[in-house]
Parts: sequence; C-alpha cells; structure tokens
Amino acid sequence: MSETKERIKCLIIGSGPAGYTAAIYAARADLHPVMYTGMEPGGQLTTTTEVDNFPGYPEGIDGPALMIDLQKQAERFGTQVRIGMVTEVRLSNEMGGIHQICVDNSTWIEAESVIISTGATAKYLGLPSEQRLRGGGVSACAVCDGFFYKGQDVAIVGGGDTAAEEATYLANICNKVTMLVRKDELKASKAMQHRVFNTKNIDLRFNTEVDEVLGDQVVEGLRMLNNQTGEKEEIKITGLFIAIGHKPNTEIFKGQLDMDSTGYLITQGKTTKTNYPGVFASGDVQDKEYRQAITAAGTGCMAALDAERYLAAVESSEEVTTE
Repeated sequence: MSETKERIKCLIIGSGPAGYTAAIYAARADLHPVMYTGMEPGGQLTTTTEVDNFPGYPEGIDGPALMIDLQKQAERFGTQVRIGMVTEVRLSNEMGGIHQICVDNSTWIEAESVIISTGATAKYLGLPSEQRLRGGGVSACAVCDGFFYKGQDVAIVGGGDTAAEEATYLANICNKVTMLVRKDELKASKAMQHRVFNTKNIDLRFNTEVDEVLGDQVVEGLRMLNNQTGEKEEIKITGLFIAIGHKPNTEIFKGQLDMDSTGYLITQGKTTKTNYPGVFASGDVQDKEYRQAITAAGTGCMAALDAERYLAAVESSEEVTTE
C-alpha cells in the first residue's frame, strides 16, 4: 500500500520578506499556505542589527524583530510556518499538475502551487574577523546600511558594477571611501569606472586585499595587504562593505526552472511566473538589481496574487471539463 502524501494548495519555500508577504496574501485568499523556513528562518535580515528603510517603522527596527512581526502577521491569517529545508523538487510542467516536494531529504509532499522565496546569499571573504563583526560594522549592502556611517570613513571590497555603484553611493554620504580591488583593474563597466575615478573622496587601491578586520565588538580599522609587494597597511574605518557578489539559492531547481548564467530564476514579463505552470519566484532569488527588503516584499505580494489567479484558472478549467 503506497504512502499517502500531504497535499498543499500553496507551498512557500523560504521565509524572508518575500516569503512572509506571499504568505500573508495567500492566507487572506484562502489558499491555506504552508511555509518551509529553510536553514535561515527570516532570511538575510536576521543578520542585520537595524533596518531603517522599511516603511512603517519611523524609528527603525532590528532585522530579527521585523521578521518576527512578519511571521506573526502571516500566522494570524492561518499560514502554517514549519521549520524545515526543501531538499529536492520534481515539478510538473502541466497546467494543473501536482508538484512533488521533498523536505529534509525524507518527507515528500504534494503542492498545487509553489512560491519560491529562497533568496540569495551574499558572498563574503571568509575571514574569521569579518564573520565575527558581521552586524557590527561589516555589511554586504551599502544601500541598506550606509546611512549609519554618514560622515565617517569606510571601506568597500570589490571591483565590479555593484562595488562601483555602492562606492559612489557611500562617497555621497561618507567622509572617505577606501575601495579595495584584488586585481589591477576594475571589472565594472566603463561608465561606472568613470564615476569612481571622478569621485574625489574614493581612495582606489588596486592589487589590494583585506588581511584582517580590526575591532573587538565593532569595526575600528582594517589591515590591508598588497598582493604584489606583500606590504601591509592599517587604516581606521568604522564600516566595511563587501560587494563581491551574491549567489542565488537555486541549486535544487537546476535542470527544471529557467535561470540566467549566474543562477537567478527568470520570470515572465512583469509577473512572478516561471517556465513551469503553478510555480512562481519572488524576492532576491529572481532579483539581482535591487535586493531590498521592500522590493522583495512587493514581489511576494505579486507571487501570491499570481498563484491565486493560477489556481482559480485551474479550478475553472476542471469545472468545465467535468460538465
């Protein structure tokens, strides 16, 4: 006798701002959503000490507290939030098809619709001092956290478009920005390079890497290493921004869902639809341009609305077929 699998109307994978917003809208639409949180319940914001730019919090709020608020709101409308990691998916490419989802390498469930909100993980250098001071002056998002360093000296690591854009953003609000580039040239586009070169308070250091982040509880300085000469130099800074890229958490969807060369899921037009019917993507897993909590939340809303319309269309089709 075969084991009976649990059937879920709307499954949400991931628990950041996108996932919780999708859950709020899906629950209010009576889709009875079930969310699996993944290994990092609450997503990247749980590593942020203060969020100052999320609407509705005029005094700011701690990242973990914001995620708790979003979870409570989702649960208030009936979302089931479950601790667990989706480890394998077998998606159906048929309209109205049932998607097979494996949780924690052991339990298989069925879903009529799936909202993917697994996010993207910021790449870090991997230094113990860097990891120790994450949230204490080390950040992977200048647009999110740069505000707290107004008028101060900071540093940024990276040589691509994102690093160049964030360096010029920081230069507008900080006293001095030291930009560390591992190679002897910038990878950024020519336009972005011109912006960096023409910004007077950006101190551009080529062939330079981080040797150690200095400070006990918060960032107090930086020891830099010239990878050509071996020379080390210390500077005083209060913030260090890492801009060496993000890795979308899409490994389990490879071979099924369309994604770009770096692994971001591709959605259709202005929707959250993927190339599989009934499967939707929201948040940083499909957004490499903005990567903000509020834009992630917006696409979470869109995904829930797309899922609601999809399920209604499937139900209407079944009713017509039955007659």
